[in-house]
Amino acid sequence: MAGVTISFNLAPGVSLGQGTPLIENAERSIKFPPTIQGSFQGTAAAFKESLANEPILIMTALLAVYIVLGILYESYIHPITILSTIPSAGVGALLALKFTDNELNVIGLIGIILLIGLVKKNAIMMIDFALDQERHAGRSPLEAIHEACLLRFRPIMMTTAAALLGALPLALGTGTGSELRRPLGLTIIGGLIVSQALTLFTTPVVYLYMDRLRWQRSRRRTELSGSVSPAASHAD
Repeated sequence: MAGVTISFNLAPGVSLGQGTPLIENAERSIKFPPTIQGSFQGTAAAFKESLANEPILIMTALLAVYIVLGILYESYIHPITILSTIPSAGVGALLALKFTDNELNVIGLIGIILLIGLVKKNAIMMIDFALDQERHAGRSPLEAIHEACLLRFRPIMMTTAAALLGALPLALGTGTGSELRRPLGLTIIGGLIVSQALTLFTTPVVYLYMDRLRWQRSRRRTELSGSVSPAASHAD
């Protein structure tokens, strides 16, 4: 079995994410016989491997956040409400990369994982206050989340503005290595802007829907236990 190594260089302005699909298309167009197989080595192989592990990394981060929030709030429902803010941040990050002609590379993936921690704090501020009002002040879910939106609006805006300003040097910086840091800043800025514009409206809706779902499940469980008890007592 013989092996042949073919090296290639990228043209100016062409990224590795753009070059590897072109090489794969050229390999398919040549139509090698089954006895000949091709694979990437070096930096290209590491890049392909990182792309393959992206979904696993994101799902692991989401699962870890869900477990921590579930332990914190002692609930299976409210962590879902908090995590519902993350998809909008991911969409914003991808749009920012697309509009600025940048690819989703490993650095951009790190930015999306950072967004999981940055974005969910908006929902945590509202949900934590709303739950406290429900449990200690006797407020209804609608009243509690409405007051949470009013009183937590300023802290949410201030923390988001601080994160945005902190990411601006990464996105707008120039000099040696700036092209490596730029996707990180762009994903953070794009994700925060889109998430901030949407989650202030969607989080209360998801909170009320999840609370209604929890109440319906509790009522169904009560009805089920009530219907089983007479039968059990009759059997006795």
